[in-house]
This record gives sequence, structure tokens and C-alpha cells, in this order.
Amino acid sequence: MKREREEMESSIVWQSPANPPQRHDYIFNNGVRYVRPYYFEFISHAKKRWAGKTIVDLFTDEFKGRSRDYYVSAVESGRIQVEGKTVSPSYIVQSSQKISHFLHRHEPPVMALDVLILQKEPDVLTVYKPASVPVHPCGQYRKNTVVGILRAEHDLAPLFPIHRLDRLVSGLLILARSASKADFFRQQPLLFQIESGVIEKKYIAKVRGVFPEDEKIVNANVDFNAREGISTAEVSKDCGNGITALKGKVACTKFIRISTDGKHSIVSCRPITGRTHQIRVHLQYIGHPIANDTLYLSESVDNVSTEGFRANREFRHFSKSDSDVGSGDASKIGSEKGFTIDPLCTNCPDLAPKGYDGYEEGLWLHCVQYSGPGWVYECPLPDWAILS
Repeated sequence: MKREREEMESSIVWQSPANPPQRHDYIFNNGVRYVRPYYFEFISHAKKRWAGKTIVDLFTDEFKGRSRDYYVSAVESGRIQVEGKTVSPSYIVQSSQKISHFLHRHEPPVMALDVLILQKEPDVLTVYKPASVPVHPCGQYRKNTVVGILRAEHDLAPLFPIHRLDRLVSGLLILARSASKADFFRQQPLLFQIESGVIEKKYIAKVRGVFPEDEKIVNANVDFNAREGISTAEVSKDCGNGITALKGKVACTKFIRISTDGKHSIVSCRPITGRTHQIRVHLQYIGHPIANDTLYLSESVDNVSTEGFRANREFRHFSKSDSDVGSGDASKIGSEKGFTIDPLCTNCPDLAPKGYDGYEEGLWLHCVQYSGPGWVYECPLPDWAILS
């Protein structure tokens, strides 16, 4: 058994951030884009609080996604190394040491929607970002990102996103094609222009209820709780002993109703500031949350997640063709296409990591336009923006 493991380890090709995504890295199944699992080297340098712990205790305490038994096996097999060398499970870590974790990496799936190129200029690229796909590598996502997909399917690199779009939000994404252009967009004066109104960004949202006909301006601080991943809206109140202090950051959003069918409304959203989940929490604050936003809807809303996912999958113009999409069990599809089952991996034989089944909705929130003096970039509307 030990000899077989050693032979397998010697034949593995390890990837790092220097290895770009390739077209054949993706598997499409039932409207979901998976990444073929691959071997990857994670590198970190020991923080001060890690010093004095055994290598196994360190990983068990800091990275709780796997069991202690896994980390013991990973250390003993050389999958976890210190300064490029295999150590024992009782090895005591010192501050600043280089620690490598050689991992069979499974990325979370995203919806199988194309990243549509809207406009290609010498120094700027604009695309239609699909919902559920993160913009750039972060957390468990590396290849299943807008930047990764554009590299794999269109050979476009390097790319530098110049504004944010949350993973579950769709719409216009502007990317610089050079570091110098990215620096230009990120200059502080340009950010000031956004908040002063010289540069405008516009979204549309599908919200619950009949939205007011007149323009609605919301001035409410936004306090983001990073631990919980949720924002709250705050306004000053006089409690008799003085005005309460606000923890959140100043935030302003302007809303105008586009249409309504009596049950839902399509609303134009213009954020004057750029706080985390600002549009979502401001719409909740005024009683018209995004109609499929499970994070900011009350618990009494039934089946909203299923409804939202179905609506996004119906947007076929940007979806992979049926010939690219398989059927049946995802793990079986992956095995047939040749991804290696790793004996140490805690996610194998499934394609997706534990906790991800591939069926995730996209928000009914869509970035439609960025504009400034003498320039404008726009994005087509999604199907859900048309009320029948």
C-alpha cells in the first residue's frame, strides 16, 4: 500500500497559480459548469500565532474543513511540507516558515452560462458576467471565475477587473487589459468622481411588491458583518439621551420604478456610494427586497430559491449548448471523462466539494451601465427584467 502511494505521488503533476486554466478543465452537466479536479500546491508562511503548534494541530485548528486524521495522513505522505521537506506529525512549527499543502482541489460549481464579450478594445474589455460566477480567484474558486474562463475559452490575459460585482450578481463587468490602464481606473480621483456623480453606475432589480412610482432616495448607513456575511441598514435615532451613534458607513442609493405587474416591480438602481450589499440592503430597508434574495428576505417566503434558479437557467442566449451539457449523476460524468480519484481526497469521487450540489440561483440584480464624461458601457437585460 505504501509503495503504491509513493508511486502515485511521484506521477502527480502539481499545479500552482502559474498554471493557467485550459478549455478542457471544464465539465458541463445539467446546466452546471464543473472544474475537473486537479492537484494544486497551496503555499503559506506561518503566522506568529501558529508558532509552537505541531503541524497537525495547526491545520486541525486553522483549517476545519478536514478531519485530524486527514491531516495526519497528509503530513505522513508528504502532502503537507515545511520548507519543502517532509516532516513528522509532531513537528513544531516556527514563525515565518514556508508551509505547503499539496491538495487534490475540487472547485465549487457555477451555472453553465457563457461569459459573453460585449466590447473588446486595445486596453479595455467589457463582458456580460453570469450570475453565480465570481470575478477573480478567491476562496475555493480559481478556474471557475470570469478571469479564468476568459483565459481558458478566449485566451484573454492578463485581465484586471476595475470594479466589483458580487458573485450572485450578473451584468456589465469592465476589465483593463494592462496594469497601467487598471492603475488609471483605480486612481482615487476616479473613485471620487463616482461618488460625486460624474461617473454613474446603474443596475436593475426585480423586487417584491408594487414599488412607489416617484423616485425614491435612500440615505441609510450600511454596516457589513464580515463574520456573518450580511449587511444592515442604519439611520440615526433620538433616544432621548442624544442621537445614537451609527457603526455603518454612509450610503446612498436612488431608485426609480420601471414597471410592475402588481406582484413584482422592475426597479432602476443607482448607487451613489459603493458599500457591500448596498442595493440589496437598501431595498430590504424600504420594504421591497429583491424577490429571490434569500439573504435579505423574511423567512416566510417559500420556494424563492428554486424560483430564482429556474428563472436564470431560462436565459438560454448565454447558456452552453445542449451538446456541451451531459446528463445523469455529476460524479459519474466526471469519472467517465477521466478525472483521477485520489485516495487521500475528502471530496472524491464527487466533482464538487462537500456542501455544493451545483444548484444555486443567481440574484435578480443586474449591472446594466457604467458611464462618464464622453464614454458609456452597457449590457443587455436578462429575461427576468421583462414582466409579462
